[in-house]
Amino acid sequence: MAEKLKIISLGGLNEIGKNLTVYEYGEDLLVVDCGLSFPDDDMYGIDIVIPDFTYLINNRHRIKAIVLTHGHEDHIGAIPYVCRELNVPIYATRLTVGLVELKLQEHGLLKKTTVIPLEAGDEIMAGYFKVELIHTNHSIADAVSLAITTPVGVVIHTGDFKIDTTPIDGEMIDIARFAELGKKGVLALLSDSTNVEKPGYSVSESRVGENLGGFFKDFDGRIIVTTFASNVHRIQQVMNCAYKFGRKVGITGRSMENTIRVASEMGYLKIPDDTIVDMHHIKNMPKDQVVIITTGSQGETMSALYRMAFSDHKLIEISAGDRVIISASAIPGNEKMVSKVINELFRKGAEVVYDKMFGLHASGHACQEELKMMIGIVKPKYFIPLHGEQRHLKLHARLANQMGIPTENIIISDIGKVIEVSQQNIKLNGTVESGKILVDGSGVGDVGSVVLRDRKHLAQDGMVVAVVGISSEDGSITSEPEIITRGFVYVKESEELIAELKERVIDAIYDCQWRNIYDWSTIKGTIKGNLSEYLYKQTKRSPMILPVVMET
Repeated sequence: MAEKLKIISLGGLNEIGKNLTVYEYGEDLLVVDCGLSFPDDDMYGIDIVIPDFTYLINNRHRIKAIVLTHGHEDHIGAIPYVCRELNVPIYATRLTVGLVELKLQEHGLLKKTTVIPLEAGDEIMAGYFKVELIHTNHSIADAVSLAITTPVGVVIHTGDFKIDTTPIDGEMIDIARFAELGKKGVLALLSDSTNVEKPGYSVSESRVGENLGGFFKDFDGRIIVTTFASNVHRIQQVMNCAYKFGRKVGITGRSMENTIRVASEMGYLKIPDDTIVDMHHIKNMPKDQVVIITTGSQGETMSALYRMAFSDHKLIEISAGDRVIISASAIPGNEKMVSKVINELFRKGAEVVYDKMFGLHASGHACQEELKMMIGIVKPKYFIPLHGEQRHLKLHARLANQMGIPTENIIISDIGKVIEVSQQNIKLNGTVESGKILVDGSGVGDVGSVVLRDRKHLAQDGMVVAVVGISSEDGSITSEPEIITRGFVYVKESEELIAELKERVIDAIYDCQWRNIYDWSTIKGTIKGNLSEYLYKQTKRSPMILPVVMET
């Protein structure tokens, strides 16, 4: 019986971000992308979320290559974490390689990892898989789709893409190559679903540059621009506007500084001579001669723009007369943080220009007509929507159905599910171990659901600690109970409640003595039960209760 191609997503389905897809044929595995996502509001203290790599670790000897479609965090951010466990060659275009190497260097993994640069049009062999890189347009330079030739047919994995007829780098998506593959026959198309809710076509990146220029012209104040650090094309347009209107550029924010350095060294960013100025000199320059490019378009609390807004930046203080341009749209879930920063900037007297008001951001993802065009050109036998929440995947499947692909040839999968593809049919068949790993500081995976539940509990209702001394000889109370609270009530303003809690602790110990119970765990459980019942009756709140029994 002939082998079937297996396609397994370990991330990027029914969620935004954390993209990772595994292609499997026989004994060979090919990994496409390895991204992260950002924590939900209820993931207290978590920095980032990465895919569960257990399946890859268990099959490490079978993995032939990791191929990356582009350099955004949701496609490369988990690379350092997987490289701690696996020694697999990584292939990517030059700018993506530069950004990946920066990450590996920060994690001390650069010398241990093989990263191989490629160009659009190049092909590699990875076991049974032949992978061809196809140039596409996206909100970062050097983005590619992948044409993966397998023993059962050609699969196209679009990665993130749009069809931009006037891109900044002058290279339009390679429609001709997609059409050529379509004529020869494509078994399956796995396509980006991010913007499937939006009708029509995406806005060209060059349109943003035209709109930006209007905010530079005839303005005599300081201009501060924030955008995604990875959006090299947007940064290029800000640089061009600054040069055109006689302004010098200061750069602040670690990721922005790193990206601009890497992109300019590799030739993807062309900075006019004498345009960039050290940030320490910016504050002494006339404000009508200054542009500052900064991180913080998503309202991140550690970003440079956030620190400026809340007067915590060591070099820049926002003042009346500044114009702050937010050239990015909020990632779903970040709206509150972005609004918080915008409100604070207005409070400081700055003029804030953001995307809801003006065309200052162009999405890097295809809208409905572009998605239909891709399906029409490629003419796949089977269709698998990628990159999106359930509604995105369902809507994209409906779009493919409207384009003539039969319902039975369309699969909406989920993380960990195995899709089996052959020339005869496509179906879901089985699952592999999958999920999410939470990264908290240097801890990877050591914060699980129990710890998150405790953090949520503490955040919502606070904590009450009851400390009491008990004799090891006869179980009698040797010291008055002490009640300590955090995030629940202020002790000095709740003396009656605290006094009653102490009485409840004493009652619990006497109750145990009356029942001839002297083991510490039962005594602690009785104290916890008494306090919990009383506090809920009195306050309708359920703080975390920690009884501490000291043996004396």
